[in-house]
Amino acid sequence: MGQLIQVTGDFFRNGDSKITGPLSQENRLKDNVRYTVGSVLGISGASDVENIQKEYLKHNRLKIPLLFMADVVHGYKTIFPIPLGLASTFNPDMMTISSEVAASESAAGGVRVTFAPMTDLVRDPRWGRVMESTGEDPYLNSVMAAASVKGFQGKLPIDENHVAATVKHFAAYGAPEAGRQYNTVDISEWRFRDQYLSSYKAAIDAQAQLVMTSFNTLFGIPATCNKYLMKDILRDELTFDGGR
Repeated sequence: MGQLIQVTGDFFRNGDSKITGPLSQENRLKDNVRYTVGSVLGISGASDVENIQKEYLKHNRLKIPLLFMADVVHGYKTIFPIPLGLASTFNPDMMTISSEVAASESAAGGVRVTFAPMTDLVRDPRWGRVMESTGEDPYLNSVMAAASVKGFQGKLPIDENHVAATVKHFAAYGAPEAGRQYNTVDISEWRFRDQYLSSYKAAIDAQAQLVMTSFNTLFGIPATCNKYLMKDILRDELTFDGGR
């Protein structure tokens, strides 16, 4: 159960916490929970990662290391154009190179998983995450998704200079009504399969190690508990097995 929990680095830093919302009531996780969580979000820098990992492993019963993850979308230290800008080059090699550099720098900083590439097809400029996508064309999105995964991960198994890629957001996250974040997505099965599904498939075919669920409903059911989407399509049809 603990391995399924992800927390921010505030739960492992000394000093005042920046935790907000319901978790702020306790301010810190109890130790019997904190030292069983599976991953940490938003920690970067080799020194911080090393110190947190050592402290965590002192208390973790099974000695399973923490996995450090971050949104490395278009660069870690070296900053490249946003994904929409990279897509406008129509040059997948450029996408691969930028992802390789980001992966190398991320790995050196202790980050082992990136929440990229975002392969959501977007056609509504009102949506606030348009710039993180690679645009409105299914074919271009698919090509760029595969190129990004290739750059981030290199050859499997992932070596010390690469990181695991996360294709997101499964699925159709870029089509919310009125362009409002987290809003309902209401598209036909035909439109979903003809225009939206291909980019996720391309990233999975490129052996992306993780898939992030979307934050919307699809076919009337929230994606996170949508059996048709997560089991029938993702697992069975696209043959994603949780990382190879």
